[in-house]
Amino acid sequence: MKSIALLVYAAPICLAMKVAVTGTTGRLGREAVQILSSKGIQTRCLLRHPIDASVSPSIEKDASSSEVASYLANLPHVTMVEGDATDPTSCRLLVEGCDAVLALHGPARPPPLQSLFRLLPETDPKHSRSVNYLAVKNLIDAARECDCKRIVRVTGKGEAPTQVFTVLINMLGHMAKAWNYEGEQLLRTSGVDYTIVRPGVMGRDDVPTGGRVLALADNGRDLPVTAVTHSQIAGLCVDCLDYPNTSRSTLTAMNVASGTGEDSYAPLLAGVKSDTRSFPTTLLSEHKKAAQIGAAVLVAFAAVILTGFAAMTKAIGGLVVGLLS
Repeated sequence: MKSIALLVYAAPICLAMKVAVTGTTGRLGREAVQILSSKGIQTRCLLRHPIDASVSPSIEKDASSSEVASYLANLPHVTMVEGDATDPTSCRLLVEGCDAVLALHGPARPPPLQSLFRLLPETDPKHSRSVNYLAVKNLIDAARECDCKRIVRVTGKGEAPTQVFTVLINMLGHMAKAWNYEGEQLLRTSGVDYTIVRPGVMGRDDVPTGGRVLALADNGRDLPVTAVTHSQIAGLCVDCLDYPNTSRSTLTAMNVASGTGEDSYAPLLAGVKSDTRSFPTTLLSEHKKAAQIGAAVLVAFAAVILTGFAAMTKAIGGLVVGLLS
C-alpha cells in the first residue's frame, strides 16, 4: 500500500497548474522560475520594474535584478506582471487565473544599524512588517478572491524569540524573524491550503556534498541548522505542489551528513503530514522584547569597550608625557 501511495503523490499534478511567483529576481525566486519553466508550467512572475530593453539578459550570480528579469522574461511559459507584493492590487493581478503561489519574496538587507536605531518606520514598504506580513496578507486575500488553492511560503528558522541568531536578525533586520512568524500565522488561519518552508542558511559555501543529504521535518519540528542551496529550496517549493499531503504543513528543510538523508525530496514529501501542533497565536511581543534586551546588551557592551579604550588612551598619553618631561 505504501508504494501505491508514493505513486499517487508523485504524479505531476503541477504540470496542469498555473503558478504565480513573488521574489522573482532574488536568488531563490530565479531558481524556482527556471524550474517551473523547464517543466512546462505556466508561470506568472511579479516584477517591481518594467523590463529594460537596453539590458543584456543574464542569470549569473552577480547579475543585476534588471539583467535577471530580462533573462527570465525570455524563458518559455513565463509571463511578467509589473507590481509589488506590498500592493493589494498587484497581488490580485498576479494571482488571477493561477492555481498556486510560490511566495519567495523577502526584505532587502537594510543599511548597517538602520534597524537597530529604528530609522525606518513599520509603515514603510521596505520594512519587514510590510514584506513578511502585509504582503502575505495581500496574497491570501488575492488567493481567496481569485479562487487560488495553494500558497507555498518560504520563511526561515527562528520561531523561538530568544535564540541568539533570531535576536540578531530581529535587531539588524527590522524584526524580520518576528514578522515572518506573524505571516506564517496568517497562513495557518487563512483557510487557504498552505505549505510553509523553513530552510537552513541559504547562500553559504559550506553546503554538505555527496548523495543522500536532504532532510525534512514536518509539523514545525526543528532540525540542526545547516547550509542549504537556493536551488534545493526552490526545487522543494515546486515539488510540494505535486504532493497534496503537504497542504497545511510547516516544513523545516536542512542538509545532513552524506548518506544519512535522501538524494531527492520525493520520499520525504510522501511522508509529510499536515500540522497538528498548536502554534502560538502570536510571538510579536516576545520577539520585540528579546530584541530590545539584545540591543541594550549590545549598547552596554559597546559602552564598556569605548570606556576601556578611552582609559587606555589616556593612560598611554600620560605615559608619553611622563617620558618626555
